[in-house]
Amino acid sequence: MGGIAVYIIIAVIIAALGLPKVKGYLGEASVWLYLNKLDKEQYKVFNDVLIPLKNRKASQIDHVVVSPFGIFVIETKNYKGWIYGDPKSKYWTQVIFKHKEKLYNPLWQNYGHIKALQEYLGVENNEIYHSIVSFSTRATLKVKDINEPSVSVIYSSRLLSTINTNKKVKLTGAEVQQIVAKLEKTTNADFEKKKQHVKNVKDSQRFYQYKINSNMCPKCGSDLVDRKGKYGAFKGCSNYPKCKFVVKQSS
Repeated sequence: MGGIAVYIIIAVIIAALGLPKVKGYLGEASVWLYLNKLDKEQYKVFNDVLIPLKNRKASQIDHVVVSPFGIFVIETKNYKGWIYGDPKSKYWTQVIFKHKEKLYNPLWQNYGHIKALQEYLGVENNEIYHSIVSFSTRATLKVKDINEPSVSVIYSSRLLSTINTNKKVKLTGAEVQQIVAKLEKTTNADFEKKKQHVKNVKDSQRFYQYKINSNMCPKCGSDLVDRKGKYGAFKGCSNYPKCKFVVKQSS
């Protein structure tokens, strides 16, 4: 708790100085704080979990909570604006004023995380897994009804109440201990692998941004040019309509 609190204070100071990407870190830290309030006798929380896969790749999960009431797999999103989504659609839409941006369906993304976790733990009973997608209160959710009781799209402020409403016992104490031990094992054993994974992601993001800063389309390599549309000025690929890349508005 103390370490996370210090992290948030530092992040707030950095945000005040105007450095980028801090809002995302703040959103992640706020979820850590919520989860830290869970009863430690019944819930074991793992943050930033890297699950090794058989194909030598890895699946990175924001948060996993293990309890007698099941395994809660949590994907956090720190988007702002209006979020329109359909559980059955591949892409959702973020709307900020008149600007629209697609995002991959986070429910599908979290489903992939659950499948990776099932493979690693060797526990494939779907009934014990709860999928939660948590958005910060910077967003306004316009998501269609989800007809699966173990799947939720919520604001982070409702995270604890969502977890605590699931009180049906699904795992024995021994089963919980086995799962916790295996997650602790990968948390410890794959620390270096996790650092390399994060470095690869960051390097990829930096190269992506470098191309944009150099007025190069990161998708096809063509020049980026200033354009005007019905919603105002924006920067997009000169190879349009073959390539429809536009520079995403910061969220």
